Amino acid sequence: MVEYKVQFPVFEGPLDLLLYLVKKEEVDIYQVNLTRLATQFIEYVELMKELDLDLAGEFLVMAATLMLIKSRELLPRDQRVEGEGEEEDLEDPRWELIRRLVEYKKYKDAAAELQRLERLQELTFPRAAPPPEAPPAPLPRSEVSLFDLVGALNAVLKRFQERARPGEIIEDRWTVSEKLEWLRARLAGGERFRFTDLFDAASHRTEIVVTFLALLELIRLRVAAAVQDEPFGEIFIEPAPAETAAPPSVERPAPESAASAPS
Repeated sequence: MVEYKVQFPVFEGPLDLLLYLVKKEEVDIYQVNLTRLATQFIEYVELMKELDLDLAGEFLVMAATLMLIKSRELLPRDQRVEGEGEEEDLEDPRWELIRRLVEYKKYKDAAAELQRLERLQELTFPRAAPPPEAPPAPLPRSEVSLFDLVGALNAVLKRFQERARPGEIIEDRWTVSEKLEWLRARLAGGERFRFTDLFDAASHRTEIVVTFLALLELIRLRVAAAVQDEPFGEIFIEPAPAETAAPPSVERPAPESAASAPS
């Protein structure tokens, strides 16, 4: 069976995922519980591997570092190897990781500020004739990242697992190409709907995964857009704005190359 792989033009790295999890915890970076963060990070990585999202090796390295930190924190001090002391504390990977996170956040914040200034400059015009009255600015919406989508999918899969009947066997009959056409038809009417609505009628875990992969492909092709009305709020799916649509040269996946996602 051929696996269907989705590749995003900009794939966020492991530090992006760590910062995302820190923001969800709503705590200062220096006060974050890396043991709990390690568990959440591994959960995201495992789901991304299952979806075959072209996972970068840096994610696995970061996962190993977090597991090392978690194992050290769970091990009682009286059971540690003799000789471990102040020198070991100085080499604690926990502080090195936090230092990298702080440094990375500074660059991310600086990049965001430069983008804000760039957008502001684009709206600045030399004095000439009075500019036409600008339409009211739309309400700001939070950008949905790949990690937001994976996290929302994880919640859907957990809810489905709770209501699934054990031992039930259903034919694996869903393909990404079919779900692509289904989603295109739903978006063609200009409808805006909740992310979770896509999976209400799903009868199997595989159908959920295949639908999600089809959604990622339409987002990559800029046919669909995922938005939030507030940070970490509910995710909505809507047609992408016309000015951001993909050029006609972008080919849609051929039906014969889109196989069912792995169960």
